Amino acid sequence: MSAPVVSATMGAMNPLIGKLAALMGDEYKKLTGVRRQASFLKDELSAMKALLEKLELMDELDPLAKNWRDHVREMSYDMENCIDDFMRDLGGADAKTGFIKKTAKRLKTLRKRHRIADRMEELKDLALQANERRMRYKIDDCANSTNRVVPIDTRMLAIYKQATGLVGIDGPKKELVSWLTDTQEKLKVVAVVGFGGLGKTTLAKQVYDTIGGQFSCNIFFSVSQRPDMSRLLGGVQQELEEKEKLTHAHESPQKITRAHELQDIIGRLREYLTHKRYLIVVDDLWDQLTWNIMSCIFPEVGNGSRVIVTTRVEDVAIWACHDDHECVYRMEPLKEQDSRMLFCNRVFGSGPCPPHLKKVSDEILKKCGGLPLAIITIASLLASRQARSEDEWESISNCLGAKFAINPTLEEMRSILNLSYMHLPLHLRPCLLYFGMYPEDKMIIRRDMVLQWVAEGFVNNSHGSDLELVAESYFNELINRSLIQPGESIDGKIESYKVHDMMLDLILSKCAENNFISVAYNCEEVARMHGREYKVRRLSLTSSANDATSENIHTSMQQIRSLSCFGETKYTPPLLLFKYLRVLVFISPFSFDGIVDLTAIGQLFQLRYLKVFASCGINFPTEFRKLVHLETLEVSGFSQSIPSDIVCLPRLSRLILPYYTCLPQGIANIQSLRALHCMENISLEDINGLGELTSLRELRLCAKVVAGEIDALVSLIGKLHDLKYLAVRAESSKHHCDPIYSLSNPPLHIEELELFGWTLKRVPTWIGDLHFLRILVLWVDNLSNDEVHVVGKLPCLAHLDLWVFAEGGAVICTGLFQVLKGLRLFSHDVEHMQFQIGLMPSLRQLTLEVNNGWDGAVPRGMEHLLALDHISVFARDGVNHRDVESAFRSVVDVHPRRPSLEIIPHISLSSMNVVPVLL
Repeated sequence: MSAPVVSATMGAMNPLIGKLAALMGDEYKKLTGVRRQASFLKDELSAMKALLEKLELMDELDPLAKNWRDHVREMSYDMENCIDDFMRDLGGADAKTGFIKKTAKRLKTLRKRHRIADRMEELKDLALQANERRMRYKIDDCANSTNRVVPIDTRMLAIYKQATGLVGIDGPKKELVSWLTDTQEKLKVVAVVGFGGLGKTTLAKQVYDTIGGQFSCNIFFSVSQRPDMSRLLGGVQQELEEKEKLTHAHESPQKITRAHELQDIIGRLREYLTHKRYLIVVDDLWDQLTWNIMSCIFPEVGNGSRVIVTTRVEDVAIWACHDDHECVYRMEPLKEQDSRMLFCNRVFGSGPCPPHLKKVSDEILKKCGGLPLAIITIASLLASRQARSEDEWESISNCLGAKFAINPTLEEMRSILNLSYMHLPLHLRPCLLYFGMYPEDKMIIRRDMVLQWVAEGFVNNSHGSDLELVAESYFNELINRSLIQPGESIDGKIESYKVHDMMLDLILSKCAENNFISVAYNCEEVARMHGREYKVRRLSLTSSANDATSENIHTSMQQIRSLSCFGETKYTPPLLLFKYLRVLVFISPFSFDGIVDLTAIGQLFQLRYLKVFASCGINFPTEFRKLVHLETLEVSGFSQSIPSDIVCLPRLSRLILPYYTCLPQGIANIQSLRALHCMENISLEDINGLGELTSLRELRLCAKVVAGEIDALVSLIGKLHDLKYLAVRAESSKHHCDPIYSLSNPPLHIEELELFGWTLKRVPTWIGDLHFLRILVLWVDNLSNDEVHVVGKLPCLAHLDLWVFAEGGAVICTGLFQVLKGLRLFSHDVEHMQFQIGLMPSLRQLTLEVNNGWDGAVPRGMEHLLALDHISVFARDGVNHRDVESAFRSVVDVHPRRPSLEIIPHISLSSMNVVPVLL
């Protein structure tokens, strides 16, 4: 049966009707009056729902119709909360019939019967009043108008396809690279200025990736319109410190002393950068005052350091460059040929525009004004609709502002983005709007968003499909429509995303219009929410708004369904107030040293999703057993303990434990568990318990393996037939790993396998049976031709991390690794490596290692890697990274694709002795 979903403009109408239908079921037949009232309400609300569905398709509404729609939306939320309370009194929606019968008997007392009857009568009155207004204002007449009704796309959900490539960026990139790589030793600031949507960030990132390897320190960060400078620069401080740890593991790294006050942070950063040749990108700068503060961290040390600034404001660009106009690069719209190429690549793939669409496509491109964001948005809309008739294209063209090409303004650009929003299928609208819960420029983890959609009730499993898989397909369609933008690739898979700041502006305006999400940037904005016409339903607190005390967060906010807190906070919001909370997110910076107090969550009966990311302490309640709806518990940070009764939660499907937290006793009881992460050493008893969790799809463990446990781990892998992701980081001797070679029943549908730290004598032959494997991480002692064939013939392998220890190597023959996109290969010696013709035809990223004793040679045959885009080389202690760069630059200069090159000094791979591999 289809699961009723929450809507952006209809609120909780769909799940409300579903719950009323449940109250009419046999299990509630003893409550005669309740069933009768529920039947009446269901009929009344179903009639309203039909009208709301018509109104949802309209871009602009008559003020009376909009007022009625908004009132009914808010009423649906309040009604659902009331029904939830009632069902909780009966023991929960999943209570067994026998229990409900007993509860019904207890409700015979006069006071309780009257209270429930009064509740249902109030709901009935609300419904009658809403229908009376509907008739009085003739709302149905508004919905019958055909004006501004947007047809809905009913095609199958699209599958994400990677963009065919950047268009029109090569020239600007080459020019900027030449500016930044001249011989000037003085600090140079280069500004890229232009209208929103021209591709400033994309250009800056391309330049950064191209020349970043020439600098000993590089970082790319965004500023945004409302920067909290302490938090922003504190984040820069933290990222530089993490990079310092990575690149100086075998020596005493230069310490960036942690500071919290802005003046101290600036001082520490300036001191740190004084000893570096740095490349820093300051993306999305909006005003001179912010730059005046930001520029204080850049010391002038005369070593050729560079800073790139992107901004929409001409005066800010000139100010940042110290009035040096020659260092200001003004982005221009795409030329006509590049615009057409970008458009056609998106709509028709490699094919040309059909002749009957040539004229209207030219009109659309003219109205896009050469802005890549506008072109990509409209092209993705046309591609997603698979529209091929001239009339459909003319209809979309007519919706675009005619003056956009002459004078592109924020409102004109916004009209293009709004067109894509209005053409979204209704089920995707709340999913897109939910990105408004996250701050500007915040990278959003795909899995987080997918699970939050499920917890909020946005996902429909009409065909009985797995809700998480359906939500993944929703996410894919938003990518396909270019409404969200991919971030960095991790091990061959893009996991993080963001929305363009102009799209975020549109999302937040839609959220305000539909009372979908309320965002507060400071305490004053929180306080102003008390006098609003409608109750707050979802609340995002960013920056200093987190300092709001319980006095600011009034009882008028007790209806909140989602709460997200980003940044440092002196006070944990009064969680006990939010009894209807479904989603709770705390994301604090690494510099935060306070306590996140979650002791009240044990009373949040409706809670389905909880994520806490904090380097500080986290206080949990003593028990979790009342959280019967909790599906996701994800904690990154440090907690004294997780309540032991977590193993009693009936719906828990994702459990990510904090550092130094052991698996709870009785883990085998959580039969609903699908994903488990535990970074504390596990015992033999733990391993045996995990073998009972046959629903697991994702398992990530840290283990200190001894001889008696390796058998149990191998046996565990054999039991979990449905695993898709397995990562076991272990400290093991190769003498302990013999059982792994005889595994006879591996999980054949696994997509990611990481055996990091398992010192294997050879590649297990059963890996060749993993035909769905995309990511593989292995430590091996030997690598023979036969074993290379085992891995090389895997049909889906896209990313391979390989450490080889023993003497000798292997020649990888042609025709292998046909879909491999990323290879990280670590050995003592690169001069014996050889890439043969036909090997790795899809390889885009190659990572190698140079060690002491390197004789200056580079792998042979790298020119045969015809798809190569980027080369990273780790230069270990004692190797001059300028010599490494010179040697590999000679390869890059003659390579047909001219891949970018990054030289990273002082790799940390633990104290291991790796040896040559022959490719």
